[in-house]
Amino acid sequence: MLNASPFMNRRNPSVALYQKVHVESQIEGSATPHRLVSMLFDGFFDAIAQSKGALKAKDIEVKCKSLGRASAIVEEGLRAALDLKNGGKIARDLNDLYGYVARRLTYANLKNDEAAIDECVKLMKPVQDAWNAIAPDTARN
Repeated sequence: MLNASPFMNRRNPSVALYQKVHVESQIEGSATPHRLVSMLFDGFFDAIAQSKGALKAKDIEVKCKSLGRASAIVEEGLRAALDLKNGGKIARDLNDLYGYVARRLTYANLKNDEAAIDECVKLMKPVQDAWNAIAPDTARN
């Protein structure tokens, strides 16, 4: 199995989570481990956008579902994919960050706090950008 980085655990993330992100066809195809994590980030930001729209529309059901989805992506996808044994300080730091983001999303959901959602975006966007910057050059493969 391909391992996109020393920070990814070979057992995770699960296919079921990716299906929730509506990317079944890419998973069944030849998506690399790096691409799968990129898809998780995309799903996270998509869920965040949905939650903010639902919060403004006062649609509590959609807000709860979308924040729950964002939290699941962070906890069951991104955080679970970390290889804490071999990933060193960066994996530990990401683990702490993802735990914090998941807690803030829960708080945002309970308190309808858009500022907490925005904080999560500000914390996660640089991680997504860094991840995308280290994408393997597929032209050479």
